[in-house]
Amino acid sequence: MASSAVTPPPSSPTLASTSSFKILIPEPLSEEGLTLLRSSSHEVTYHPKSTPETLASLLPSYHALIIRSETKVTSAILSPDVSPNLRVIARAGVGVDNIDVEAATKRGIIVVNSPHGNISAAAEHTIALLLATARNIGRADTGMKQGRWERSKLVGVEVGGKTLGIVGLGKVGMKVAKMATGLGMKVLGLDPYASPEIARSAGVKLVGGGKDGKGGLEELLKVVDFLTVHTPLLASTADMVGEKELKLMKDTARVLNVARGGVYNEAALLKALEEGWIAGAGIDVYTQEPVKFDVEQSTAARLARHPKVVATPHLGASMVEAQENVSMDVCTQLLEILKGGMPTAAVNAPLILPEEYRRLQPFVKLIERMGSLYTQHFVRTKPNRLGGQRFELTYHGALASVPPPSTRPLTAALIKGLLSSISSHAGRDVNIVNASLIARERGIAIDEKFVRDDNSPTSGSGEGGQVTLRSYLSSNSKTGSEEEQERIIEGHVTSGSDIFISKLDRFAGANFQPEGTLLVLRNYDRPGKIGGVGMVVGKHGINIRFMQVAGLSGSGGAGAGAGGTKRRVRPVGTVETRGGEETEEIEEESKEDSREALMILGVEGDVTEEVVRELEGQEGILDVSLVRL
Repeated sequence: MASSAVTPPPSSPTLASTSSFKILIPEPLSEEGLTLLRSSSHEVTYHPKSTPETLASLLPSYHALIIRSETKVTSAILSPDVSPNLRVIARAGVGVDNIDVEAATKRGIIVVNSPHGNISAAAEHTIALLLATARNIGRADTGMKQGRWERSKLVGVEVGGKTLGIVGLGKVGMKVAKMATGLGMKVLGLDPYASPEIARSAGVKLVGGGKDGKGGLEELLKVVDFLTVHTPLLASTADMVGEKELKLMKDTARVLNVARGGVYNEAALLKALEEGWIAGAGIDVYTQEPVKFDVEQSTAARLARHPKVVATPHLGASMVEAQENVSMDVCTQLLEILKGGMPTAAVNAPLILPEEYRRLQPFVKLIERMGSLYTQHFVRTKPNRLGGQRFELTYHGALASVPPPSTRPLTAALIKGLLSSISSHAGRDVNIVNASLIARERGIAIDEKFVRDDNSPTSGSGEGGQVTLRSYLSSNSKTGSEEEQERIIEGHVTSGSDIFISKLDRFAGANFQPEGTLLVLRNYDRPGKIGGVGMVVGKHGINIRFMQVAGLSGSGGAGAGAGGTKRRVRPVGTVETRGGEETEEIEEESKEDSREALMILGVEGDVTEEVVRELEGQEGILDVSLVRL
């Protein structure tokens, strides 16, 4: 399988080394989702109604976690001590308020949800509560069960012709709007990001024009007969409707909440009901769930028991079809991630269509190998040289048509490759989720360029494309200017998805596949060099799989070549060795840089430090790099 920038966190087995992972499910999940998971090669542990203590004790050996709304995945749960192998959290539902997404991102753990699976269920429950509050269904049902016939006390209101105000015109809000329009209601909407055209097509009149929505909310509250809120619980939406807002409403108005507990201030709502500021409420979500009915001063419990409230225990998504939909959705996404693919609804990763991600896979592999080759060939024993460097990825050919947001797997692959040979986890702790964060911490900057030209070696070949990697040391470096420190690696993907390196620094034309163990030798371009190298590796029982020789790009000396790359010229009589030390050169270096060449050997066998040192000692060999890809 091609390597991927979506990789396991520390200590996890890699995709290449295993096809089986451990999945923990500490809450109830539909049978359809469980069947899908159990039909895979993974080990599934179904442990519904787990306590926080049970979760913490089980997690250390698990790679994936599937939860609903009750399990709290805190920063403590996400610490490396508690969940060292965790790489994906799947929330069977929309909201992720119960997950510390920031802590997961720092660990490189992908968080996915199911934003579409329960849209109809939430919208239908909103309409059910609207009708129940309008017709006093809750009180009527309770009275009948207690043997009371109270027909005259429970006169309701007709909803047709009434005004419904909707705050938040996302998928659920728009679904509610369409249903309410079907009931003959007038619908007003408040959402600073809503499209006027789409709102108009659903029969919604938008109010308010400011980004903060404050003026629009006050305007809305004064005229509506019913109010429903469909926003996530954020700092900007917490207690959005409090005493001040409730006092603006008609005393015949009713409010609904099937979104998140906390968007209405519960204490203010209770006071509004008791003092008659509004006529009723339909509530499905609470600030604390489950509601603690045994706590006398619990505001949520007092609300749920209030005679003017129709209360339900967070049933917004509790429909057979909705549970099946979200279960199948998150389980499908989870299995895709575990085999190295991309989710369709990642909360902390970019949204990339599966077909786009599959198209990028060979380039992900190529760029990861380019990054690893860069570190092992140019940086080697001084990994701190990566800090403060700026890298530039230039995409040519078909790859240049990929929109920038979708190229995030490529930059993540570069960071993973750069760090793979020098990090304690071989780059397994780097993935698409946390790559940018890790790059910032390391002082690595990455720019992207998109060049639509016809000069790449694979232009016109369908899915092929060329990638150029350039690096520049920060301009304040004491070792030289940016131009002097530039390094280049070029590679391309063929139409058959094979990957090749076509240029390494000043040397072009080798065209080798970056895989396995490589010996990269810089030498004077003189007769006998290939034979001498062959004798050394043969003596140590090392087999040569392939050999390529690259000459200097262009016809000039230093500074020649497509990239205009310059190099620091060493003093005559010295040579920079693999360890960065300078040793005396036996024969004086020619001033003609064009006499240099690059030899790339793909080898099999144990290439020890002794072999490298012996190659470095060969006459005319200027530099030797051992690269393992």
